[in-house]
Amino acid sequence: MKPSRHVIIAGLLLVGFGGFAAPSGAQNKVPKPPPSTQQQDPGFGETVNVNVVNIDVYVTDKQGKRVTGLTRDDFQIFENKRPVEITNFYAVEEGQSVTPAAEAAQQAAPAPAPPPGAAVVQRPRVPEDQRLRLIVYIDNFNLRPFNRNRVMRELRAFIGTKLTRDDQIMLVTYDRELHVRRTFTSDASLVASAMLELEKISAQAVHQDSERRDVLDRIEESRSVSEAEMAARSYAESMYNDLSFSISALKEIVNSLAGVPGRKAVLYVSDGLQMIAGQDVFYAIQNKYGESSTSLTQQFQYDTSRRFTELTAQANANRITFYTIDAAGLRSYDSNSAQNRGPGSGSPGLSTLIDSVNISNLQAPLQKLAEDTGGVAILNANQITPQLERIALDFGTYYSLGYTPHHYGDGRYYKHEVRLKKKEKGYTVRYREGYRDKSTDSRMTDGTVAALSFPYEENPLGITMTFGKPTPRPDGFYVVPVEVKIPIGKLVLMPRGESHDANVRLFVAAIDSTGNTSDVQQTPVPISVAAADIAAAAGKHYVYTVSLLMRAGDQRVAIGVRDDIASQASFISGGLRVGAAAR
Repeated sequence: MKPSRHVIIAGLLLVGFGGFAAPSGAQNKVPKPPPSTQQQDPGFGETVNVNVVNIDVYVTDKQGKRVTGLTRDDFQIFENKRPVEITNFYAVEEGQSVTPAAEAAQQAAPAPAPPPGAAVVQRPRVPEDQRLRLIVYIDNFNLRPFNRNRVMRELRAFIGTKLTRDDQIMLVTYDRELHVRRTFTSDASLVASAMLELEKISAQAVHQDSERRDVLDRIEESRSVSEAEMAARSYAESMYNDLSFSISALKEIVNSLAGVPGRKAVLYVSDGLQMIAGQDVFYAIQNKYGESSTSLTQQFQYDTSRRFTELTAQANANRITFYTIDAAGLRSYDSNSAQNRGPGSGSPGLSTLIDSVNISNLQAPLQKLAEDTGGVAILNANQITPQLERIALDFGTYYSLGYTPHHYGDGRYYKHEVRLKKKEKGYTVRYREGYRDKSTDSRMTDGTVAALSFPYEENPLGITMTFGKPTPRPDGFYVVPVEVKIPIGKLVLMPRGESHDANVRLFVAAIDSTGNTSDVQQTPVPISVAAADIAAAAGKHYVYTVSLLMRAGDQRVAIGVRDDIASQASFISGGLRVGAAAR
């Protein structure tokens, strides 16, 4: 998944047109042209948006054991310190729902009937909004090969034994670019085999070790504070640049998962990320030159804590929990190793202090990612299997609390707090700290991107998509007609004079085989049925065609359709081969 470079789709809103079609192929009736604005006339129909905020909650006693058997009446939720009513409650113990049957049935949304002739796929045993999707994120750029391979051996055993058939797993790596090694699958063996292949790929954190030793030697051998500070700034700027790319890659995976339903967990493996780039080398200068140096002040221009805060807020907005693993395990101080003793190593006490600052600085982001999103950080452990057991408990034993806020789509970030009504001594309640109230357009964009990027489809409106024949242009691009069929009987039509009208919008995006992704674009879909034809229209489709500008090669298109009156949306995707490559 690469950053958007918008050359795939162009002119979408200028070339859409539509009409009605009966299943039998009856003659189309072409409606009025699309309106130039999406704003509806007053009285057309009020759109009621209902947003349920889900909070995954883990309760443990003072021995760290899971507390089970609680009900909704045991919890309280506060949003921005104000109490809110718990409207949804779902409890799971050892992978099995223990929610009272009547409550579970009331909260479950009815599944749409499959279209005639469609293959019937067995639904998971858990509701879609409770299904676990686990992303194993191997940060090769910030890992040493030995540490990575040691941790992955334990991870392979973990995913092979601790996940259920309803869970889905995806494997991604960061190697200066984000690579999806295995997209979501319920077959843990496919992910395990891909992890074995990763052992052949270079892990690059060893280069960071060499750079750090070099700059510490230069500081120790420097003859003036300005010389030392120049070396430190050069090193910190290099590290800050690398950190920016690393954080951007994490943000990219978080954003791509926004529209995917259910519980999402990122199992992030690295040897740590620096919260303040080069913090330890600035300490080295301060210890050598004392008050004549301003290095401890200079370090804060390389502080990335704000970016990590933004990342965790985005993860919380998308119901993503981080579980972080420091693959370096139980660290020893570099200054204690034989290769670091000798000229330029400094005094033992000073070197130990600098190493201590470095370790704390590397682990701080791992702790923040986990704590701010309700997850767990595994630090200072050469064997991680016992801690992975704790993570497995999170996946299989938890409470999901839902509430409906009194606001919708204002874009603000809200903090929430979960409390137990009876304050049992030693009980700990862990959960993500807040969420962002996304607008309808943001939710539709997220769903369209999810359908484009992953094997994800949600289609209560029963829409279908068909690709027409690509037409070449002199500039080497192709115009591809995409026909979207929307069943009229699935829409809510509101009376408006002599007609009944729907309030529907279409969202579209595309991605090519190299990962270049278009922006999500939207257009209103004009659907108006004469009052006398309402009964007959229920069995027809509205066919809307958009023309997309594409390169030659493999392409994938995602379509989102929203009925704004019913507050219901569908997301589908499909692939095609365009141009010379198709012959």
